[in-house]
Amino acid sequence: MNNLDQYAISPTDWRKTLRGNTRKTYAVILLFFLIYSAVGLLIDMYLYSSTYPTASLSQLFVALVTFQLFPIATLIMLAIAAVSLLVSYMFYDKLMLLGTEYHEVTLETARSVAEQQLYNVVEEMKISAGLRYMPKVYIIDADYMNAFASGYSEKSAMVAITRGLMEKLNRDEMQAVMAHELSHIRHLDIKLTLTASLLANLTIMVLDILFYNAIFSNRRDNEENKSRNGLFVIIMILRYALPIINVLLLLYLSRTRELMADAGCVQLMRTNQPLASALLKINEDHVENRERYNTEYQNTPHENVRREAYLYDPMQAGIENVASISDLFSTHPSLESRLAALGFKMKK
Repeated sequence: MNNLDQYAISPTDWRKTLRGNTRKTYAVILLFFLIYSAVGLLIDMYLYSSTYPTASLSQLFVALVTFQLFPIATLIMLAIAAVSLLVSYMFYDKLMLLGTEYHEVTLETARSVAEQQLYNVVEEMKISAGLRYMPKVYIIDADYMNAFASGYSEKSAMVAITRGLMEKLNRDEMQAVMAHELSHIRHLDIKLTLTASLLANLTIMVLDILFYNAIFSNRRDNEENKSRNGLFVIIMILRYALPIINVLLLLYLSRTRELMADAGCVQLMRTNQPLASALLKINEDHVENRERYNTEYQNTPHENVRREAYLYDPMQAGIENVASISDLFSTHPSLESRLAALGFKMKK
């Protein structure tokens, strides 16, 4: 069985991790906005190409970005994205608990000393993190060990842990897990990852509609409309390439935010040992109970929705039922990568 005695401690700079991953995150979010806006401009160019059949692609593009032609499709897409994000922010925390048996924990409603201790730990980390509002605390009735945070703002924030995790971790390890989850809230990870996911999905939906429209309209259009023909080639390439690009960017973003939350935990606790110990214990528990947990995850609806938000990705223990067909790689860094980032490397 793995334990920290098998790992050598090496110096690590959590401040550097936070700074570097913050830059990477905002670069990815900016890239999603640029891709989304570019698809909007592509639609505008496609629509205007029938009105101005002699215009080249570069002429249409310059006319749109300089507002000589009004980019109506781009603005409509941005408005749709804004409304979709607002609705998603409002209901996301409720969606994250769908399909689970859970109850909220407060000082007044705590059913046991363990639940009261959990609430106290979250409150301690809330104060340490400088959060203005106390997150809601939920316990999910499940044997497997996992936890996640949700909410689009500090005021709407919540943390949820499974009963198995609460029962099997000691207080320091529990505190480290809560520091990790509150770091997600502190860093606005839920809002950032949700924004990126929604923009990626909307982009693919719109591109699909444009693709099929282009196929049928191309049969009717004059073949001499070179700009329309050129746009069709671009649309066809993007239709197959963009989903792969989106998946890779979302996976990169998810892993980056997990490493940031790990570093945020060290920042709040001023020690790296409790989180490393908790991660090892959670991984060992999943490996030892793989078959039973595989059944539990499979029988709990919407686990694929929670997978990215979880502290621990069950796929790393060989539990694959929580992943959809489109999930090509893990949403989390490997256990060894996370431990190395925390300053623990396997002894040779």
